[in-house]
Amino acid sequence: MAEKLNVAARNALGTSNTRRLRNAGQVPAELYGHGAENVHLAIPAEEINSAIRHGSKLVELAGVVNESALIRSVQWDAFGADVLHLDLTRVKAGQRVPITVAIVLRGEAPGLRAGGVVDHVLHQVEVECPVIAIPDKLEINMNSLELGQSITLDQVELPEGTVLLVSGDQIVVQCVEAPVDDDGDVAASGDVAEPEVIGRKADDEESAEDD
Repeated sequence: MAEKLNVAARNALGTSNTRRLRNAGQVPAELYGHGAENVHLAIPAEEINSAIRHGSKLVELAGVVNESALIRSVQWDAFGADVLHLDLTRVKAGQRVPITVAIVLRGEAPGLRAGGVVDHVLHQVEVECPVIAIPDKLEINMNSLELGQSITLDQVELPEGTVLLVSGDQIVVQCVEAPVDDDGDVAASGDVAEPEVIGRKADDEESAEDD
Protein backbone atom coordinates (compact mmCIF):
# COMPACT_ATOMS: atom_id res chain seq x y z
CA MET A 1 0.00 0.00 0.00
CA ALA A 2 1.39 3.41 -1.02
CA GLU A 3 2.17 5.95 1.69
CA LYS A 4 -0.02 9.07 1.73
CA LEU A 5 1.70 12.47 1.67
CA ASN A 6 -0.29 15.64 2.32
CA VAL A 7 1.02 18.31 -0.02
CA ALA A 8 0.63 22.07 -0.14
CA ALA A 9 1.67 24.58 -2.80
CA ARG A 10 5.09 26.17 -2.33
CA ASN A 11 4.83 29.60 -3.88
CA ALA A 12 7.67 31.42 -2.12
CA LEU A 13 10.98 30.16 -3.50
CA GLY A 14 14.59 31.04 -2.74
CA THR A 15 17.03 30.18 0.02
CA SER A 16 15.53 32.24 2.85
CA ASN A 17 11.99 31.02 2.15
CA THR A 18 13.19 27.43 1.94
CA ARG A 19 14.96 27.80 5.30
CA ARG A 20 11.77 29.11 6.91
CA LEU A 21 9.83 26.22 5.38
CA ARG A 22 12.18 23.66 6.88
CA ASN A 23 12.14 25.40 10.25
CA ALA A 24 8.35 24.99 10.19
CA GLY A 25 8.71 21.21 9.79
CA GLN A 26 8.07 21.14 6.04
CA VAL A 27 10.26 19.77 3.26
CA PRO A 28 10.40 21.35 -0.22
CA ALA A 29 9.62 18.99 -3.08
CA GLU A 30 9.27 19.07 -6.85
CA LEU A 31 6.67 17.08 -8.82
CA TYR A 32 7.23 16.56 -12.53
CA GLY A 33 6.65 14.13 -15.40
CA HIS A 34 4.08 12.97 -17.97
CA GLY A 35 4.37 16.23 -19.86
CA ALA A 36 2.54 18.16 -17.14
CA GLU A 37 3.75 21.36 -15.52
CA ASN A 38 6.24 21.06 -12.67
CA VAL A 39 4.70 21.78 -9.28
CA HIS A 40 6.57 23.19 -6.26
CA LEU A 41 5.33 21.43 -3.13
CA ALA A 42 5.74 21.51 0.64
CA ILE A 43 5.33 18.24 2.54
CA PRO A 44 5.41 17.57 6.31
CA ALA A 45 8.83 16.23 7.26
CA GLU A 46 7.33 13.58 9.55
CA GLU A 47 5.33 12.10 6.66
CA ILE A 48 8.40 11.95 4.43
CA ASN A 49 10.45 10.36 7.21
CA SER A 50 7.75 7.75 7.69
CA ALA A 51 7.68 6.89 3.98
CA ILE A 52 11.46 6.57 3.84
CA ARG A 53 11.57 4.52 7.05
CA HIS A 54 9.07 2.08 5.53
CA GLY A 55 11.05 1.90 2.29
CA SER A 56 8.20 3.34 0.24
CA LYS A 57 8.91 4.37 -3.32
CA LEU A 58 5.33 4.81 -4.54
CA VAL A 59 3.34 7.52 -2.72
CA GLU A 60 -0.15 8.99 -2.98
CA LEU A 61 -0.24 12.78 -2.96
CA ALA A 62 -3.24 14.51 -1.42
CA GLY A 63 -3.95 18.23 -1.23
CA VAL A 64 -3.03 20.76 -3.87
CA VAL A 65 -2.50 17.78 -6.21
CA ASN A 66 -4.08 14.35 -5.97
CA GLU A 67 -2.17 11.72 -7.88
CA SER A 68 0.32 8.89 -7.59
CA ALA A 69 4.03 9.65 -7.67
CA LEU A 70 7.35 7.90 -7.40
CA ILE A 71 10.12 9.10 -5.07
CA ARG A 72 12.94 9.63 -7.54
CA SER A 73 15.60 11.19 -5.35
CA VAL A 74 16.11 12.29 -1.77
CA GLN A 75 18.58 15.00 -0.78
CA TRP A 76 19.92 14.80 2.77
CA ASP A 77 21.84 17.25 4.90
CA ALA A 78 25.59 16.84 5.39
CA PHE A 79 25.01 14.56 8.40
CA GLY A 80 22.51 12.29 6.63
CA ALA A 81 19.95 13.07 9.33
CA ASP A 82 17.37 15.40 7.77
CA VAL A 83 15.74 15.40 4.34
CA LEU A 84 16.38 18.69 2.54
CA HIS A 85 14.53 18.12 -0.72
CA LEU A 86 12.45 15.52 -2.54
CA ASP A 87 12.03 14.87 -6.26
CA LEU A 88 8.78 13.18 -7.27
CA THR A 89 7.66 11.98 -10.69
CA ARG A 90 4.06 11.32 -11.73
CA VAL A 91 3.04 7.74 -12.49
CA LYS A 92 -0.11 6.14 -13.87
CA ALA A 93 -1.77 2.80 -13.19
CA GLY A 94 -0.41 0.10 -15.50
CA GLN A 95 2.83 1.96 -16.08
CA ARG A 96 6.18 0.16 -15.87
CA VAL A 97 9.03 2.10 -14.28
CA PRO A 98 12.79 1.75 -13.91
CA ILE A 99 13.84 1.72 -10.28
CA THR A 100 16.91 1.05 -8.13
CA VAL A 101 16.33 -1.76 -5.65
CA ALA A 102 18.52 -2.73 -2.69
CA ILE A 103 20.04 -6.22 -2.53
CA VAL A 104 19.97 -7.81 0.92
CA LEU A 105 21.83 -10.95 2.00
CA ARG A 106 20.13 -13.59 4.12
CA GLY A 107 21.39 -16.77 5.77
CA GLU A 108 24.96 -17.95 6.45
CA ALA A 109 27.40 -19.11 3.80
CA PRO A 110 28.90 -22.58 4.52
CA GLY A 111 32.13 -21.21 3.07
CA LEU A 112 32.63 -19.24 6.28
CA ARG A 113 33.26 -22.49 8.15
CA ALA A 114 35.90 -23.35 5.57
CA GLY A 115 37.84 -20.19 6.40
CA GLY A 116 36.34 -17.89 3.80
CA VAL A 117 34.80 -14.43 4.06
CA VAL A 118 31.67 -13.10 2.39
CA ASP A 119 32.24 -10.27 -0.07
CA HIS A 120 29.01 -8.38 -0.83
CA VAL A 121 29.98 -6.90 -4.20
CA LEU A 122 26.71 -5.43 -5.50
CA HIS A 123 24.42 -3.63 -3.05
CA GLN A 124 21.71 -2.39 -5.45
CA VAL A 125 20.50 -3.01 -8.98
CA GLU A 126 18.45 -1.28 -11.67
CA VAL A 127 15.25 -3.14 -12.59
CA GLU A 128 12.02 -2.40 -14.42
CA CYS A 129 8.70 -3.39 -12.86
CA PRO A 130 4.99 -2.48 -12.73
CA VAL A 131 4.49 0.70 -10.73
CA ILE A 132 1.90 -1.08 -8.57
CA ALA A 133 4.37 -3.88 -7.70
CA ILE A 134 7.65 -2.17 -6.86
CA PRO A 135 9.75 -4.54 -4.71
CA ASP A 136 11.13 -3.14 -1.45
CA LYS A 137 14.32 -5.16 -1.91
CA LEU A 138 15.78 -8.28 -3.50
CA GLU A 139 16.88 -10.99 -1.07
CA ILE A 140 19.65 -13.51 -1.68
CA ASN A 141 19.90 -16.67 0.40
CA MET A 142 23.55 -17.57 1.07
CA ASN A 143 22.89 -20.95 2.71
CA SER A 144 24.50 -22.80 -0.20
CA LEU A 145 27.40 -20.40 -0.89
CA GLU A 146 30.63 -22.42 -0.54
CA LEU A 147 34.20 -21.15 -0.47
CA GLY A 148 35.24 -20.12 -3.98
CA GLN A 149 31.67 -19.77 -5.20
CA SER A 150 29.69 -16.69 -6.20
CA ILE A 151 26.10 -15.69 -6.90
CA THR A 152 25.36 -13.57 -9.97
CA LEU A 153 22.38 -11.38 -10.81
CA ASP A 154 20.86 -13.94 -13.17
CA GLN A 155 20.66 -16.35 -10.21
CA VAL A 156 18.59 -13.91 -8.15
CA GLU A 157 14.87 -14.69 -8.00
CA LEU A 158 12.94 -11.66 -9.28
CA PRO A 159 9.32 -10.83 -8.44
CA GLU A 160 6.77 -11.52 -11.17
CA GLY A 161 6.88 -8.81 -13.84
CA THR A 162 10.30 -7.52 -12.76
CA VAL A 163 13.22 -7.61 -15.20
CA LEU A 164 16.86 -6.62 -14.92
CA LEU A 165 18.08 -3.51 -16.73
CA VAL A 166 21.73 -4.56 -16.41
CA SER A 167 23.78 -7.61 -17.36
CA GLY A 168 22.89 -10.72 -15.38
CA ASP A 169 26.47 -11.97 -15.22
CA GLN A 170 27.48 -9.40 -12.58
CA ILE A 171 28.60 -10.94 -9.28
CA VAL A 172 26.39 -9.96 -6.35
CA VAL A 173 28.12 -11.86 -3.55
CA GLN A 174 31.03 -14.27 -3.31
CA CYS A 175 32.82 -16.30 -0.67
CA VAL A 176 36.57 -15.87 -0.99
CA GLU A 177 39.71 -16.80 0.92
CA ALA A 178 40.23 -14.62 3.97
CA PRO A 179 42.94 -12.00 3.37
CA VAL A 180 46.24 -12.61 5.14
CA ASP A 181 48.31 -9.78 6.66
CA ASP A 182 52.09 -9.36 6.46
CA ASP A 183 52.60 -11.57 9.54
CA GLY A 184 50.75 -14.45 7.97
CA ASP A 185 47.68 -14.01 10.17
CA VAL A 186 44.17 -13.96 8.78
CA ALA A 187 43.01 -10.34 8.70
CA ALA A 188 39.69 -9.51 10.32
CA SER A 189 36.92 -9.13 7.77
CA GLY A 190 34.33 -6.37 7.88
CA ASP A 191 30.67 -6.99 8.51
CA VAL A 192 28.36 -7.21 5.54
CA ALA A 193 26.35 -3.98 5.54
CA GLU A 194 22.67 -3.95 4.61
CA PRO A 195 22.04 -1.02 2.23
CA GLU A 196 19.28 1.53 2.67
CA VAL A 197 16.21 1.46 0.28
CA ILE A 198 16.51 5.09 -0.40
CA GLY A 199 20.10 6.36 -0.20
CA ARG A 200 21.15 9.29 1.89
CA LYS A 201 23.19 11.94 0.13
CA ALA A 202 25.65 14.16 1.93
CA ASP A 203 24.89 17.47 0.30
CA ASP A 204 25.35 21.02 1.49
CA GLU A 205 22.34 22.27 3.44
CA GLU A 206 21.66 25.14 1.11
CA SER A 207 22.09 23.90 -2.46
CA ALA A 208 20.78 24.52 -5.93
CA GLU A 209 17.48 22.76 -5.15
CA ASP A 210 16.36 25.83 -3.23
CA ASP A 211 15.33 27.51 -6.48
